[in-house]
Amino acid sequence: MLYRSLFPRDMFAEFDRLQRDMQGMWEGAPAIRGLGRGGYPAVNVGTTPQAVEVFVFAPGLSADRFEVQLERGVLSISGERPAAAPQAPDARTTLHSNERFSGRFRRVMSLPDDIDPEQVTADYQDGVLRVRIARRQAAQPRRITVH
Repeated sequence: MLYRSLFPRDMFAEFDRLQRDMQGMWEGAPAIRGLGRGGYPAVNVGTTPQAVEVFVFAPGLSADRFEVQLERGVLSISGERPAAAPQAPDARTTLHSNERFSGRFRRVMSLPDDIDPEQVTADYQDGVLRVRIARRQAAQPRRITVH
């Protein structure tokens, strides 16, 4: 009996629990240049020498559901996802599980100082909103010839 209280019967289940607990501690930690991880919609941000590109994964919406703003180097993407759960016609209907996010959302991220706010494009295709902000021409890497 003492053996069972010191060592759980399923050691791998305990390792899984420990891993979930450790991941939970990092979920609220702020991401680099963003507000946080685990929000809706999921966002990927990448840079190239020519631009900063932001990919927002929000399937099932139309392009007019998004509002994209760039002000003082801060990109804000907001919108609304309508509820898809069945509406209860009477008190006897019960929703047992509702894992799909619905409602208003907003993702905010700061951008590098060398972006050109006059050169921003946004398209929404196949459930992915792509925002591309060009870098200023003066910030582009260039090769200087030595004479």
